[in-house]
Amino acid sequence: MQFPDLPLEDEGPEMPITFFSEDVQFQLTQVDAVCAWLQRVAQQEDKTIREINYIFCSDDFLREINTQYLQHDYYTDIITFPYDDTEDIQGDLFISIDRVEDNAKTLQVPFLQELNRVMVHGLLHLAGYGDKTEAETLQMRERENFHLAHFA
Repeated sequence: MQFPDLPLEDEGPEMPITFFSEDVQFQLTQVDAVCAWLQRVAQQEDKTIREINYIFCSDDFLREINTQYLQHDYYTDIITFPYDDTEDIQGDLFISIDRVEDNAKTLQVPFLQELNRVMVHGLLHLAGYGDKTEAETLQMRERENFHLAHFA
């Protein structure tokens, strides 16, 4: 499902990973390093990134999306909207900067480490990993930790 009416810029095929902000003042640092790392993650998962849009937003913005499109009335750190069921990775990933900040404080980890975890979590969802069961959640955490250890 593609998120409807999203005003995103088209970066073209040469840049399959793009970053946007919606209702927050946030700009990702080390964009080239993050993109290269996410591309390596996809390759290690035997996938190709066709298009990923990361949209950074507030808790309230993401909760509204969660309620409207998923009928979940609660805060979350990320919501992933895959475009279709192809083998390629493509979709929109909405990330609450507020949730990432709170999670980083709670987990006592640096903000960027938690942000990377959430970004790779969304990519892994698009690659076919789930987190609905305890076993799926364990596998997801193992893959997140593996890929986070290889961020360079």
